[in-house]
Amino acid sequence: MRLTLTRLALAITSMVALAFLVPLAILTRQIAHDRAVGDARQQATAIVVALAVDTDPALLDQAVASTAAGSDGRLAVHLPDLDAIGSPRAAASDVDAAARDRRPSIVEYDGGLAYLQPSVLDGGRTAVIEVFVPDDQINRGVWPAWLALAGLAVVLVAGSTLVADRLGARLVRATRELAAGARRLGDGDLSVRVEPAGPPELTDAARSFNTMADNMRQLIDNERELAADLSHRLRTPLTALRLDAEALPRGAVADRMAQAFDMLDDELEAIITGARLSSGTRANHSTDLVEVLADRLAFWSVLAEDQGRPTTVVGGERPVPVPLPRGELILAIDALLGNVFAHTPEGTAFLVGVSPEGLVVDDAGPGIADPAAAVRRGVSGSGSTGLGLDIAQRIAQSAGGRLDIGRGRLGGARVALLLPPGPRSDL
Repeated sequence: MRLTLTRLALAITSMVALAFLVPLAILTRQIAHDRAVGDARQQATAIVVALAVDTDPALLDQAVASTAAGSDGRLAVHLPDLDAIGSPRAAASDVDAAARDRRPSIVEYDGGLAYLQPSVLDGGRTAVIEVFVPDDQINRGVWPAWLALAGLAVVLVAGSTLVADRLGARLVRATRELAAGARRLGDGDLSVRVEPAGPPELTDAARSFNTMADNMRQLIDNERELAADLSHRLRTPLTALRLDAEALPRGAVADRMAQAFDMLDDELEAIITGARLSSGTRANHSTDLVEVLADRLAFWSVLAEDQGRPTTVVGGERPVPVPLPRGELILAIDALLGNVFAHTPEGTAFLVGVSPEGLVVDDAGPGIADPAAAVRRGVSGSGSTGLGLDIAQRIAQSAGGRLDIGRGRLGGARVALLLPPGPRSDL
């Protein structure tokens, strides 16, 4: 856009400059021509005065020599029936025509022009005064004037182009900032705002963009509050189930159910807390992936032991901060681990790997034939709703990461939750 505006300004200014400078150049040359002819007319007039006083050739020769044109050999007096006095340049036919017509005339020759001034003498005779004007006299001052006009044109074109470039830079800068803000908002950064700048249209667009971003952030916060409220409502039936479990005879089953209720209550609390975080708070939130994964593996290991699933954990020696609230990270980890239990037969081994890049879950099952369908909302096959991995993918994208599905080292599915690093100050 900036280059286009510069080119447009260059083209318009050049056309305007040409429209004015070409006539000025022609006018300058015409002024120089008229000045040279006017000077020749003045010198011819001086000889006309001398002819009115006396027509003696000797006196006329002195009068011719006293003029500037005569001393330069450019003036002559043509008397009837006598040789020309001075330095004639004009053709005899042109002199005779001027004497016959008794009107001043200008005749063009190679190297200049001749100004012919007829003068009527006594007895009806006519003398002709010839003043020759060479080309250098005719064009005197023309080239400097043309160079000055050309320099002025260059300055005007360059100045207007520079001004257009500066205006275009301001316009492009505002447009780029607005486009960058739109990209960041599209990538999930709800905290982005743009500074209104540029022409009124772009300023209005920037204000509208900021209003839209504020509304989107408020809408998402409202949806998260609704999700937190729904999660909170689950505590009522959970409390009733806990009371029923406490009424069971004491034993391994009752203890395990009580432990499961405690863990479920903790997870609901984490989900409610995470859901109620505003979009601005969530942008700077960080959770230790290793710590949350350890808690979730403790929950899933009970089911894995009951189903005879060999479990291998790789990594996790150091904290791995990720930019996600604890509740959302729990949802994502449970989606990956729950996918193994839901879509592989009992006894199928799985491997969990954690690294600074994120979390990887490999299993020895049949694998995922259509990765795109596995993260699509709706029925994904085998009677499932397809929301598990879809939730994990949405959570990963909200943090600036992604969900990668492929073939793992155990021969089955490999689901990787790849996340950018989070700030360590929250750990």
